[in-house]
Amino acid sequence: MQTNNSTAALAFLQSSSLPMLVQEEIERLIMTGELAVGSRINESELSQRFNTSRGPIREALRALEEAGLVRNEKNRGVFVREIGFEEADEIYELREALEEIIGRRVAQAMKPDALERLKAMLGPMKSAAQASDLEQYAQLNLQFHEILLETAGSQKLIETYKRLIKELHLFRMRALDSGGGLRVSVDEHREIVEAIASGDPDRAGRVMRQHVAGSRARMHKALGRPDAALSPPIFQPHQGSSK
Repeated sequence: MQTNNSTAALAFLQSSSLPMLVQEEIERLIMTGELAVGSRINESELSQRFNTSRGPIREALRALEEAGLVRNEKNRGVFVREIGFEEADEIYELREALEEIIGRRVAQAMKPDALERLKAMLGPMKSAAQASDLEQYAQLNLQFHEILLETAGSQKLIETYKRLIKELHLFRMRALDSGGGLRVSVDEHREIVEAIASGDPDRAGRVMRQHVAGSRARMHKALGRPDAALSPPIFQPHQGSSK
């Protein structure tokens, strides 16, 4: 009887975790560009690729729709979501505010080992930038900000931030490539590390916000939009002793 219960429990665990594994893999395909923005997602091809039925595929796609990465069009199917310039600009504006909050929290909570991890990433980021390895640099950049998020210590902040990052991914890749970001982004990250190491929340928050504002301006440049089109910030940066 106990063996039967264990077998049933294992089967349940495998069936319940499969949609999550499929979701992670489809998300990876979107993030790497293998499933291009605007493309239709073929459930049959994915079920063959993952050697599973369409049930887990559909469940994974529903979760990705909630996460803002795909859209479901009635009688047409599921597509990788496209984000227009205006929406991307609004997301950048929100990110500016969030990054300032993250910077202030991290400056107060940063531990020496996490700070060393950040410093250790600057070398590989510089090498990737010099080699114009956009994909490698983007991955390192995500890891860098993952460390900051972990240190910030707010689950709600992590969830909100990650959703925005995923939605902006393709825009950010284009801005790094044609907006000139690869040439200056390493220096911006070094300034972030220095600001956090200072332990000054005002300075760290300001530098983090300026980093995103720079990314936003590069996105404007990459898409041929004038910087003058930037809307006023949601709120003014905190002014403190680091002014």
